[in-house]
Amino acid sequence: MPTCDHCGSHVSEHFARVFADERGRVLACPNCSANAGIAEVARRRTRTA
Repeated sequence: MPTCDHCGSHVSEHFARVFADERGRVLACPNCSANAGIAEVARRRTRTA
């Protein structure tokens, strides 16, 4: 079961396929980011990680 690497919440397989980075990490999810900004938050977290 995929989880958000930032907050640990469960995410669906489909969500992980769409929003995971090239290593399969999900850096933002609806529980820890605004839905409209998930991709942008994930990009920012990737830069700082």
